[in-house]
Amino acid sequence: MIKEGTHIYKVGELTQGIKAVLESAFFNIWVEGEISNFTSHSSGHFYFTLKDERSEIKCTFFKGYNEKIKFEVKDGMQALCFGKIGIYAQRGLYQLNVAKMEPRGIGALQLAFEQLKEKLFKEGLFDESSKKVIPVLPDRIGIVTSPTGAAIRDMLHVLEKRFANVEILISPARVQGKGSGEEIASAIQDLNKLGSVDVIIVGRGGGSLEDLWAFNEEIVARAIFASKIPIISAVGHEVDWTISDFVADLRAPTPSVAAERVIVKKSDIIEKLDDIEKRLKDYPLEAVKEYEQRLDEIEKDLDLRFRHYIQLKEENFKLLSEKIEILSPLSILNRGYSVSFKMPGQKILKNVESLKKGDVVETRLSKGVFSSKVEDVG
Repeated sequence: MIKEGTHIYKVGELTQGIKAVLESAFFNIWVEGEISNFTSHSSGHFYFTLKDERSEIKCTFFKGYNEKIKFEVKDGMQALCFGKIGIYAQRGLYQLNVAKMEPRGIGALQLAFEQLKEKLFKEGLFDESSKKVIPVLPDRIGIVTSPTGAAIRDMLHVLEKRFANVEILISPARVQGKGSGEEIASAIQDLNKLGSVDVIIVGRGGGSLEDLWAFNEEIVARAIFASKIPIISAVGHEVDWTISDFVADLRAPTPSVAAERVIVKKSDIIEKLDDIEKRLKDYPLEAVKEYEQRLDEIEKDLDLRFRHYIQLKEENFKLLSEKIEILSPLSILNRGYSVSFKMPGQKILKNVESLKKGDVVETRLSKGVFSSKVEDVG
């Protein structure tokens, strides 16, 4: 029997008591484990299980918190989750309500960078076959950067020194902070709408990975890839590589170098034109000399060919003459033979059957001819 005065808990009351104890005891805690059973709900909330080799705990990661992370959450990831224990009273379940998450062993931004890089690579956004050619001497250069930063001053200074006549159109955008990626993408699209820009430089000065993050955002990468105008990416310093660098048609290590590469130096153009002028002046004389040399070579070659041709013909003539001499009847007669003809008509005699007594026969020797009359046929 239950003793008088014993407090009997209702289910809801007990649950609320447990909730109060757990939530006050396990508040603002970090929990490490492997993510499994990850689900991204249509509401934007994340649901998953955090486990180790012995235990597991259900977790919620509501939209208001999870939209702040840059990387993609996947099953199998080792993660550090910050939050508090909460009780789902309707089912009497406890869970970890996550407010922040970091990947274990690699920084969150670095992981996001690697994940997006792999994704865009597989889609072909880095393919060399998609790269557009940077014009040698553009008439109008578009620049997407902060209008107040050091990068724009450096680029304008270099462009002014190299070729003051080029037209420059600045499409301003914030290059750091929330919403900067959208501004950069929009600025690229605006320059494309103008249709008269020959090349675009997209960039900013150096900084930390966080400072440069706008140029690692997918929206910027896709705007660069979709641009009909060739784009040079010039973000940070020599060692800084961003997603924009991989997608762009050309990567420059700094904004100043981008300005140098986008247009040739005016003095270099003048020097090249002077060289072309000199070559054009010298060309007729050089061409005549070249043709004279070629004519000499042709004449020499023709002479050799003609001599060779005559020699071959002479050798052929000699061979034919020898064959004719060997086959000639006169040559046979010279070897002691003779040929006889029945007269008249000079029909060659091959046997005596065509002869009869009284026929006249003419015999030809190698030297001379004589006639005889047939007295007898044997």
